Amino acid sequence: MTIEKPRFFNEPDRRPNDPHRDSPKAPEPYVAHKELIHAINLAILLERPLLIEGEAGCGKTCLAKAVAYELGYPFYRWDVQSISQVRDGLYTYDSVLRLHDVQTISIDVEKKRDPSKSGDYLTFGALGRAFFSDRPAVVLIDEIDKADLDFPNDLLGVLDDWKFSIPETRTAVSARHKPIVILTSNKEKGNLPSPFLRRCLYFYLEFPKTPEILENIIKVHYASQPKATLPEAELVKEAVAGFLKIRENQSLYKKPSTSEFLDWLKVLQSYLPKPFDVNQLKNQLQEQDKVPYSEVLFKHRNDWLRYRLAL
Repeated sequence: MTIEKPRFFNEPDRRPNDPHRDSPKAPEPYVAHKELIHAINLAILLERPLLIEGEAGCGKTCLAKAVAYELGYPFYRWDVQSISQVRDGLYTYDSVLRLHDVQTISIDVEKKRDPSKSGDYLTFGALGRAFFSDRPAVVLIDEIDKADLDFPNDLLGVLDDWKFSIPETRTAVSARHKPIVILTSNKEKGNLPSPFLRRCLYFYLEFPKTPEILENIIKVHYASQPKATLPEAELVKEAVAGFLKIRENQSLYKKPSTSEFLDWLKVLQSYLPKPFDVNQLKNQLQEQDKVPYSEVLFKHRNDWLRYRLAL
C-alpha cells in the first residue's frame, strides 16, 4: 500500500495554482528558520497540534497565516478569551433568534430563515469550519492560555477524535480532513495541563538575536510592500544595533517586539523630510542611551522614561 505524502511547508513547489477560497490572498512576510520549519512539517506528518510558546511579538501568530498561504489551504483564526469555551470554536446556535422567528412568522412572510429548520440558526466557528474543508485547513488557536484551566483538556476530545456533536440539530460532524492546528501561548496563567501537552508537538520560538536575522526580516517585510522604500543600509545597521542593545537591558518591563521595531524603522526613514541622520542616531543610542521616537518602541511608563529623548 502506498501512503500519500502530505504537502509540507517551505517545499520548492510552494503555493498551488488552485488555492482554497479561504486561503490568505496575500503572502505573509515571514522568515522561518530551519528548526521551526521542521517543527511545522512534523506536526503536518503526525497530524498533531503544534504548540508554540515565546514572548509577545516574536512572530507566533503570523506563522499560521504564512503556512496557510504557502500551502494554499484555508486559514481560520480563533482568538481565545478568558470566557471562551470549546464549543465557541466549533459552533454557536442562536435559540433566541429562532424563538423570535417563530413568534413573528405570521408577520414577516419574506423571512429568509425557517424556524422549522434548526440548521438555519447554526453558525460554525473557526475550528468547526475546518471540518468541512475539501483539503486540510490551517487553524490558529491564539493565546490558549487565556482561557479557563479546563479549556485545554476539553479541547482534547475534539483533537483526538476529530468529530463533535450538535445536540440542537441532532447531528454529528466528522472532519473531512484533519486540520493543521497551531496553538500559541504566552503562559499567561502558567503551564498548560500535562495531558494536553502530551497530545501536542512543542516549539519555543526565540526572539531574533542576531543582526543578520533582523536585517533579513527587514528585507522580507519591505519586499512585501511595493510602495515602501527600503531604508539605506547604514540606517538599518545602526537601528538594528541600537534595538538589540535596548533588548539586552534586563530591567525593561516590556521588551519591544519585531513589529514595534519595524514601525520604529519606518518612522526613522519617513517621518522627517529626510531619513534620520545615521551619526545622530548612533550617538544617541550608543552614547547617550536615549531613543528618538521612544513612544513607538516602549509601552510601559518606566521603560519610556528610561529611554525618553525630548525632540
